Amino acid sequence: MLRDFGNRVAEAYGIAFTLPDDLREIYRKFGIDLAAGNGDGSWRLPVPARFVIDRGGIIRAVDADPDYTHRPEPATAVEVLKTLASSHPSEAAC
Repeated sequence: MLRDFGNRVAEAYGIAFTLPDDLREIYRKFGIDLAAGNGDGSWRLPVPARFVIDRGGIIRAVDADPDYTHRPEPATAVEVLKTLASSHPSEAAC
């Protein structure tokens, strides 16, 4: 799990986006000040995503969808980790 202040990691992986003005207004109507919450004045959010990265820094699996209503399923991550553990046991240990 990662809390990505300033969306620096999301930027590095190319999954950060800026909310358009119409969505900013909707957020404001619900009392959400994303710019303040981000702590950097930006209206940027990451695409919901999961990356499985082995100890060698190799990305073994990615699940990302710009539609925030489609979230990565935890069971899928477990299956990826099981596969990684069986095929690369030294890299899967955490």
